[in-house]
Amino acid sequence: MAASKVQAFWNHPAGPKTIHFWAPTFKWGISIANIADFSKPPENISYPQQLAVTCTGLIWSRYSMVITPKNWNLFSVNVAMAGTGLTQLSRKIKHDYFPDTDAAVQKE
Repeated sequence: MAASKVQAFWNHPAGPKTIHFWAPTFKWGISIANIADFSKPPENISYPQQLAVTCTGLIWSRYSMVITPKNWNLFSVNVAMAGTGLTQLSRKIKHDYFPDTDAAVQKE
């Protein structure tokens, strides 16, 4: 049973024998780097970079669901990219446009 599932995964059109597997797998590095940046100060966040990460994630998430075969690895990495990009953008917007809320939290 397990051997047949491994074989099915191995021979899948988006499996490890194809670029359709490896490209999204290496793309996880972008999301991991963005998660690592959650601890950095928000003033160091770049609007253009995070907008690009977010838009790329949203566009390619949609694309991964309309292609044949469906590429779940591509879908998941791009959902993660959109999520981390939106998180970073929200941190930057909160820092730039709502600085009073940060100061009020620190005083308490």
